[in-house]
Amino acid sequence: MTIQGYYDGTNIRLLEAITAKPNQKVIITIMDEFVEPVQRTRKKNLRGVLSEYATPDLMEQEKGAWERAVMEKY
Repeated sequence: MTIQGYYDGTNIRLLEAITAKPNQKVIITIMDEFVEPVQRTRKKNLRGVLSEYATPDLMEQEKGAWERAVMEKY
């Protein structure tokens, strides 16, 4: 199996997923070619992003709204 990657100055970064098992031996070959490092962006946490639209007065009415809607329909 051959996996492509690059050395970022601290760690070896893989450009592909691997299926190696823990403690499996590997052979690393250093090439004379250079690649542009891949920039990975962090995923943002969306928790609380809609809180500015919350209406505290309506929160009490929302409790049990689904149950009431089902009872009315059926």
